This record gives sequence, C-alpha cells and structure tokens, in this order.
Amino acid sequence: MKLEPEMMPGERMFWTGMPNPSIIFHSTDWALIPFSLLWGGGGLAIFWDSISAGRWGKPGPAHSWDFVTIFGAAFVVMGQYFIWGRFVMDAWLKRRTYYAVTDRRVLLLQEGFKRKNRAVYLDSITEIQREGSSTGSLWLGPKTSLVGGRTQSNRRLTFVNIDAAVPVLIDLDDVDSVYRLILDLRQKRADAKSLP
Repeated sequence: MKLEPEMMPGERMFWTGMPNPSIIFHSTDWALIPFSLLWGGGGLAIFWDSISAGRWGKPGPAHSWDFVTIFGAAFVVMGQYFIWGRFVMDAWLKRRTYYAVTDRRVLLLQEGFKRKNRAVYLDSITEIQREGSSTGSLWLGPKTSLVGGRTQSNRRLTFVNIDAAVPVLIDLDDVDSVYRLILDLRQKRADAKSLP
C-alpha cells in the first residue's frame, strides 16, 4: 500500500482509494468548456494565427515566423490543451493519486512528475463540501474553483491538484460513504475530547 509509510505509530486506516480515472465533468466545466471551444476550437486562436500569417483579409507578405505568428501558435496550443489536453493530464495524474482516511488524518499522495504528499488532520477540517452523487468530490474546507485560484499553490491547469489551498478528494466512486466516514470519525474525535 502506497500510503503505509506515511502512517504514524498507533494510527489506524479506515479507507483507501484512488480517483476514478474516467473523464468526469465538474461544475467548473460549464464555463470552461464553452470558453475553451471559443478560444482553441477554430475561434480566437486560429483567427489570430490566420491574420498574422496573412491568410485573412488583404494578402500579406510571404509567411514568416515573426513574433505575432509564434504568439498565435502558442494560443492555439493552449486552446487545444483546454479542449482535450487537460483531460489527458487529469487521467494521467488520477492514476498516480492515492487517498486514505485514518482515525486521525486524511492522507493524499501523488506520484506525478514528482512525489507529493499531504496530510490533513481531522480536527483541522472546518467544513466538508461534497459535489456529485455516486461519483463525486469532497472539499476538506470551503469549496473553491477546481482550476486556477488566487493562491500560488493553486495555479495549475488541472483538476487533480493535491497542492490546492483547500485539499480535494476528487472523483471518488464511493463519495457518500467516504463523506459519512470522515464526518463520523470527526465526531468520535470531538466526543473523545469532551470526555473528562
């Protein structure tokens, strides 16, 4: 088990899992998909590149790789990433992401380009927000946008980001049972602390 080395002495594991590697749409996609299609799917980026290459409007000089054309090509590449590349990146990262819930913490591990791990103590979770019904995601704090964000650690163009300001267990097949387990373990810890 990938997360066993992260366990503390006396800590007990109650659940382990990984994100569902399938393409799963999130609430953020309602805005991101139309924007990405407009940007990279024949819209703005290709129009820009066509103008800069002299293929649109009045004939221009012989095609040369000037700054405007290179900038337009970068726009096209970013547009294609937003349309389909981010789903490929997410699938690759989801196959390398592992979660566990113990009697003390929620553990997150990602073995992508480099190994990253994160632990969130159950006592420090102020709120849990859930998205989805059977397959869904759990925010271990106030729900934020899955893509981007205002903090430096959250500026990645992927949904599977264990460095995000608010940790997210993304695309869990059994989201309801994990949600109830975390709530139950938090309550047990709170009850144990209140005993004299």
